[in-house]
Amino acid sequence: MKDTKAISKKTLRSFLREEDGMGTVEIILIIVVLIGLVMIFKKQLTNIVNDIFDKIATQSSSI
Repeated sequence: MKDTKAISKKTLRSFLREEDGMGTVEIILIIVVLIGLVMIFKKQLTNIVNDIFDKIATQSSSI
């Protein structure tokens, strides 16, 4: 029984010290935040993009 506890503690300690998955978690959190910002500011972003394309269309005809 003591061997199982010792192995469990050792496994838990090594798992907590391991940092391989941290980069993946950070990237996922950044993506979630970006998606949230896009959802919050969707109307403003759509207006900005439409204004840019309108300017491109009007100014390209003068060239």
